[in-house]
Amino acid sequence: MKITKIERNGIICAVVQSSEKVITDAQSALDLLMTSKYEAGTKNIAIGKELIVEDFFILSTGLAGEILQKYINYGGRIAIYGDFSHYTSKPLKDFIYESNKGKDVFFVKTEADAVDMLTR
Repeated sequence: MKITKIERNGIICAVVQSSEKVITDAQSALDLLMTSKYEAGTKNIAIGKELIVEDFFILSTGLAGEILQKYINYGGRIAIYGDFSHYTSKPLKDFIYESNKGKDVFFVKTEADAVDMLTR
């Protein structure tokens, strides 16, 4: 795993890159948050959807809720980027829509969009 530190508007964002899944459960998500804080000095994380286990996107597993609640509790913010158009679940589409209206969790198309959302 590689974390790239990007600073814009006085706000730091950690962009995560890896050849394997980085978020597989709540503990790995929390580990990522702490690693970003230690290595990049931020709790703002931009990560590609391919680095997150698919169960995250199946809301009935509860994984997304558990992870995102931990991030909010610890002051973390996350922007997940990628193509979400192939998901047909209405609850997931609603979840993405509502998340994007907030200030802590974002689902966007590109890495650049993710960095933009976290450095506003």
